[in-house]
Amino acid sequence: MSIALSLMIALLLDYLFKEPKRFHPLVGFGNLAAALEQRFNRGAAKKRAGVLAWSAAVIPISLVALCVDLLLDGSPVVSALIGGVVLYLAIGWQSLLSHALAVAAPLKSADIDSARAAVGMIVSRDTSELDQTAVASAATESVLENGADAVFAAIFWFCLLGIPGVVLYRLSNTLDAMWGYRNERFLQFGWCAARMDDLLNFIPARLTALSYALVGETQIALQSWKQQAATWKSPNAGPVMAAGAGAINVSLGGAAIYHGQLQQRPPLGPEKGAQPSAQSIEEACHLVNRVLMLWGVALYVGIALIVAISSGVPA
Repeated sequence: MSIALSLMIALLLDYLFKEPKRFHPLVGFGNLAAALEQRFNRGAAKKRAGVLAWSAAVIPISLVALCVDLLLDGSPVVSALIGGVVLYLAIGWQSLLSHALAVAAPLKSADIDSARAAVGMIVSRDTSELDQTAVASAATESVLENGADAVFAAIFWFCLLGIPGVVLYRLSNTLDAMWGYRNERFLQFGWCAARMDDLLNFIPARLTALSYALVGETQIALQSWKQQAATWKSPNAGPVMAAGAGAINVSLGGAAIYHGQLQQRPPLGPEKGAQPSAQSIEEACHLVNRVLMLWGVALYVGIALIVAISSGVPA
C-alpha cells in the first residue's frame, strides 16, 4: 500500500505546487552533468568518455537512493512519505499541462507571436516561422511524448523498483535530454545516455501507447501504432506519438526545422484526422489525465487483489 500512498502524495504535491521554482534537485544535477560533459567530452575516445561520464553522474546518486530505500524498509509510513516526495520531484504532470495550455490560450485568440513563444519553451524545433497549425502540432506532439517521458515512465519505475528506480530513470532521462543529440558534439559522447534512455523507456513507452489507445479512439490508435511506429526515428516516441495521435483522432508529423535544418518527418495519426489546433492540445492534455486515472485505478485494484490473495480471501 505504500506505493499507492506515495503516488497519491506525489500527484497531490504536483497538483498543488507544480514544479518547484527554487532548489529543484534536477537543476543541481543539470549543473553537475554540464561540468562532467566539459570535463569528459574531449579527445578521440568520446564514446568511452560518455559511458564514464554517464556512470559518474548516475550510479553514485542511484546507490544513495538505494541505501535510503533500504533504510526505510521497516518504516512503511515514512517510506511512503519520502517516496511520494521523490516521485513528485521526478514527474512533471502539471508543468506539462500548464506549458501546453499556455500555447492553446493564445492560439484561441489568434495571438500567433505569443503562441510561438510559448511553444518554443517546450520543443526543440525552430518556432519563429510556424503558422497556427504548425504551432498546435508541435504542442500536441510534445504533450503526447512528454506524457510518457515526464509522467508515466517515472511512475512505472517507481512502482517497479521504488525510490532507486525512479531516481535512476529520471537522472538517465535528464542526461538524454542534455547529451542525446545527433550532432558533432554529442553523437559519440551522448551515445550511452541515449541508449540507456531508450532501454529504460522501452516498456513504459509501450504501456503508455496502449493506455492512450484504451482511453481514446482505440481502433484508430492501434492502427496508427501498427502502421506508423516503426517509421519514426525514435523507437519509443514512435509508438507513443502514433497511438496518441490516433487516440485523439488528429493528424500530426510532417516537416519541421531543427537547429536550422529541415526534417521531413513521417505522418502520425489518421490520414483524414482533424487538423492540429488549440482543441487538439487540450484533447492531448485530457488524454494524459485519463491515462493517469487509469493507471491509478489499475494500481489500487492490483494492490487490493494482492492483499486479498495473500490474506487468503477470495478475490
